[in-house]
Amino acid sequence: MKRGVGIGFLVITIFLHVFLTSPEAQTKKGEARTDEKGPKAASGFGFSTTSRAPIDITSDTVEASQKENSVTFKGNVVAKQEDITLYANTVVVYYNPDTKKLKEIMAVGNVKIVQLDRRATGQKATFQQDANKVTFEGDAVLREGENVIRGERIIYYVDEERSVVEGGKGGRVTTTITSGKKE
Repeated sequence: MKRGVGIGFLVITIFLHVFLTSPEAQTKKGEARTDEKGPKAASGFGFSTTSRAPIDITSDTVEASQKENSVTFKGNVVAKQEDITLYANTVVVYYNPDTKKLKEIMAVGNVKIVQLDRRATGQKATFQQDANKVTFEGDAVLREGENVIRGERIIYYVDEERSVVEGGKGGRVTTTITSGKKE
């Protein structure tokens, strides 16, 4: 029994290490992207795989499965990295069994991601490492300040900084855009 617990802890440790050290981060070790105001913030919406900042994850339970190459966090999951916080009922992390590199993160149930004045909510969010995209499903809503867009499914392509919003079966996409305040 103790061996299984040790292996599970090892898998979680590997997951956190892999999540924090993508190939881009490994090749840029020691290079800090900065401007005059300090470290440059990630332009994408979601966890940064190039950031060296730790990711703090809390949950009611954690389960590692070598058979499924996954680590599952269940119950009131909160994951934080720098200015980004993810809330969900369950978060499952899938990794490549050979390289131990992150393949996919799936958050399910009352998913909310908050980054500064941006919020995304839905019933499911999937972060695909290789495609570098985030998909929100199930009453997906993106908010930035007072601007809001709603659809059944929202796909955000991180590298392209581009989104596609789908209305779902017979549904439509709704958007609220507020103009800037006059000075």
